[in-house]
Amino acid sequence: MNFQRYAIYYTAPPGPLADFGAAWLGWDIATGLPIQHPIIQGLSDDIAELTNTPRKYGFHGTVKPPFRLAEGTTARELSRATAALCKEARPVTLQGLELAQLGRFLALIPTGDAFPLAQLAAQIVKELDHYRAPPTEAELTKRRQANLSERQEANLIAWGYPYVMEDFKFHLTLTGKLQKTRATAVHDALKPALVNTLPKPFRIDHLTLAGEGRDGRFYQIEQFPLLGGA
Repeated sequence: MNFQRYAIYYTAPPGPLADFGAAWLGWDIATGLPIQHPIIQGLSDDIAELTNTPRKYGFHGTVKPPFRLAEGTTARELSRATAALCKEARPVTLQGLELAQLGRFLALIPTGDAFPLAQLAAQIVKELDHYRAPPTEAELTKRRQANLSERQEANLIAWGYPYVMEDFKFHLTLTGKLQKTRATAVHDALKPALVNTLPKPFRIDHLTLAGEGRDGRFYQIEQFPLLGGA
């Protein structure tokens, strides 16, 4: 398959969390197939509508945001460079995951000290940056609509995305933007359904190279174990 953009993600390994994420979003990034939404007791909202925005990205946590390949680079070179970085990078273990409201959307976020994860993400962003084509003017304009801080604007210029380095906040997105009262209702209905799904501890021991197909959806291309310190 030919891909328009690439990204470095965390994707959950096979198990309850991956199964929930794929079903909730209605798209399995690992298999590249749509999947039926679950039935969540107490949730009256249409899950397909709630997840319309994040569905195409699949259930993931962003490490290096989506980018087009720089001229003169190839996907194979990107894959090899990612594998080499992951071979030296250490796995990260966090206390767990929790359901939270970030701005106007719901996501799963890590609990405990996430600094080692931020360090890993910064390394991946930096070391793979020469594979990233500069953003277009249209892409820059779109990002600037979010009223960026000075630091976020500097990140956008330097790394092609505002929310990296000190502004990085790892999360696995579950919904699009919601009104506050609706977000609260969805949160309250969803929280009990996640009791036996969220891992404790939460360990990141691999990263995923993902690609955006011509259909606008992201597919898992390859996974790389984090082998540093092994």
